[in-house]
Amino acid sequence: MRRLPFNVRRHATVHSPVILAKPPHPPPHASQSHPLDRFILETLASTPSPGRTALPQLIQQYLDRSGNVLGAQLPYEPHPSPSRRVSFSVDNANDVHLIAHVAHEGDRNKVALSSGFVLDASDGQSILVTCAHTLEEIRWSPLLVPPNMPRSSPLTSPPDLSHVRSSGSFILSSIDSAPVAHPIASVLSSLHRSDLILLSPFPMRSPFRSLPISPYPAPAGTPIRAHFILEMRPKEDGWQPWIGGTWSKWVHGTILGYRDFAGREATPGTYDALSHMLFQPLPTAGSSGGPIVDENTGAVVGIMLGSRMNNSVEGVRGWGVPAEAIFEMFSLPGLKLKS
Repeated sequence: MRRLPFNVRRHATVHSPVILAKPPHPPPHASQSHPLDRFILETLASTPSPGRTALPQLIQQYLDRSGNVLGAQLPYEPHPSPSRRVSFSVDNANDVHLIAHVAHEGDRNKVALSSGFVLDASDGQSILVTCAHTLEEIRWSPLLVPPNMPRSSPLTSPPDLSHVRSSGSFILSSIDSAPVAHPIASVLSSLHRSDLILLSPFPMRSPFRSLPISPYPAPAGTPIRAHFILEMRPKEDGWQPWIGGTWSKWVHGTILGYRDFAGREATPGTYDALSHMLFQPLPTAGSSGGPIVDENTGAVVGIMLGSRMNNSVEGVRGWGVPAEAIFEMFSLPGLKLKS
């Protein structure tokens, strides 16, 4: 009997025992019927091994470089100039990108998607920040993990084999309404407790525009814009065609508050550790890793991770991490690290 192809698409959602709710999934469809799936798999097939880094190597870097502090610095931009402010115009659709982790073997595929954006590193290197849980998810895919391997075991993912198994990660953007892919070369750093990773692409002809990052947490009640994506065209107004047949919108929202690593309420401007932020509305699937922007200043103040329920009274809230966490992976201004 003929085996049916095993094709899996996964959007960025949080997987944790404390997470009781997740972003809604797109309507079900045949995985490869969507233009984005076809484009990602065709990109993987057409990109030679020297031009991409296989997932086993990227995953090992993700593990080895946990807590790594880069020699580069990230500028403080709580009140960016007009030219640096995040624009919510359709003309700036490439301020946010899709990050695709993909593995293929025979008639089996797995694609994990999240959002991400570029940082203004002082050394001029192209660096993107996104959520880590999609890489964690594909890390344990049957395509990358030997059968019967316990999750507590060290990573022993099989290497890519020519014409048998292939994998990689790509930054997806759009040029003249057509999707464009840029292979990811390496994972520079990761913060496991904050669900963040820094990615570096292979050299590109034209660098992406970077977004301004504020090191200061915005207080509760701050109006925000969050970059949401959908796979199918929604009925509501304001959504614009985006990458590979998807749709995007800078959705209006509000910061609701913060939590520390123990889940207790935390307050900006105190000695409280602000590990995570709560916001509304709930992010859509695939929006994780995308920016949360202060609507008044135009600076990024957070990164979306998913949603969670704090209690039965408050209900489900958007769940993210304050942008100040990004600075933990960069050198402080004026500090020179020994090589």
